[in-house]
Amino acid sequence: MTEGGRCEGPYLSTPVFAAGLVVITATVAALDVFTGTAVRLFPLLIFLPAIVAGLGTVRQTVLASVWVVLTAAGITTYLGGELDDNLLAGAFTAVFGALAVIGCRYRVRREEEVRRLRSAASVLQRLIVRPLPLGTADVVVDGLYQPVQEEPMVGGDMYEVAVSPRGTRVLIADVQGKGLPAIGTALAVLGSFREAAYREETLNGVVEALENSVVRQNTFAATTGEPERLVTALLLDIGTGLEAEAVDCGHIAPYMIHGGVARQVNLGEPSVPLGVAALTTEPRTSTRFVFPPGATLVLCTDGVTEARDPAGEFYPLAERLRAWAPDPPCRLAQALGADVRAFTGTDPRDDIAIVTLRRRQARDDGPRDTRTTS
Repeated sequence: MTEGGRCEGPYLSTPVFAAGLVVITATVAALDVFTGTAVRLFPLLIFLPAIVAGLGTVRQTVLASVWVVLTAAGITTYLGGELDDNLLAGAFTAVFGALAVIGCRYRVRREEEVRRLRSAASVLQRLIVRPLPLGTADVVVDGLYQPVQEEPMVGGDMYEVAVSPRGTRVLIADVQGKGLPAIGTALAVLGSFREAAYREETLNGVVEALENSVVRQNTFAATTGEPERLVTALLLDIGTGLEAEAVDCGHIAPYMIHGGVARQVNLGEPSVPLGVAALTTEPRTSTRFVFPPGATLVLCTDGVTEARDPAGEFYPLAERLRAWAPDPPCRLAQALGADVRAFTGTDPRDDIAIVTLRRRQARDDGPRDTRTTS
């Protein structure tokens, strides 16, 4: 809350506040004076500060309370009546006005607290994803990350690109659940990936490191009363050859756009998500697929595939990519994110993470990232 009770947010504008105050008061006073009913209507103005308290600022609530007290005093003086009754009515009006101010101040403080938490969560989310676009020796990477703007709903979507001695390794993942604890799990997974991607010889070795990281995080969460979380993830290893390697831990398989055609890459049956490998005897396996020069892989989280329009229909990702395949937008991830927002017609209710990987052509002079991850 700023000085004087002025706060940032969707509060009543000054013109709307002033007009509403005058119109409501004039309407009630006119009905009371000119109808001549036995039951007076002006005491209804006592509720006006309460209405302002729910919509406006503390300063507006104070002004509304003072306005109602003065108006009630003027009307009772004009209409006459017993002095004791008028004093009692004025006292009740003042008390209700004071209570409205107290309630408004409490509401504003709570909203400001929620706003601070929401802002901190959003900033923290943006810190866990690498700025894009960037380039490696193997691919040009672009992407989009749109966190939701409500703190209780923030999730743990993430992506990362690591340049290792064995090629370019890519992670896209989604932590189960919402809130700051989900972001904590995302940070643990990202830290583990950045280290293991450079250290491990095989992609399965990287996956094993991420599994151990999630298990450790869940063990710690259990001691603090937090629920255990699983993480869906897709890991890619892209080297200099025509093939790429993938391990799918319960995530959405990537789409490939090449030669004017868009199709979902067949990775077979996905493995279990990270954090629950102990519940199955089936080992995680990697899949190799052809990733030719000039082709583009599209990776995303379920914020895209589970987005719905007002009629409840899911976003048709495969259909959209097939339509764009003959002439993909120059920044496909941004175009896809904008299309999802237009499809839903509202702000996203889940995080959206999209990553595009364009395999370099021979002598591709696109941007290159010379940084390494240790």
